[in-house]
Amino acid sequence: MQAAGKLMRDVCLPKYPKVTEDIANDIKNGQLPNNKDANCYVNCILEMMQAIKKGKYQLESTLKQVEILMPESYKAEYRAGAQACKDATNGIKNSGNCDAAHALLTCFKNNIKIFVFP
Repeated sequence: MQAAGKLMRDVCLPKYPKVTEDIANDIKNGQLPNNKDANCYVNCILEMMQAIKKGKYQLESTLKQVEILMPESYKAEYRAGAQACKDATNGIKNSGNCDAAHALLTCFKNNIKIFVFP
């Protein structure tokens, strides 16, 4: 899980130079800034995780990733959180899908007690 997260960060961070390592670490720790660069960085990660595509939440893909990547002790919590967020991106259409990514990650953070993000 950690190796996959590092790979995603290594791909997405260079695409958004205004998102520093410190900002990425803040996001990882659950502090979600709401600005275009941070939101687009989150979108990049969520797309690599197959959780979002063109601003639309991909529930089934997310559930598959939970099964593949998450430790057994996290799975029930993540399945419930994924289901709770099924409508998080509905009606959001701007900023190149980045606002939808912020809405989805915020929903995950609010609905999953053990928050994990690369």
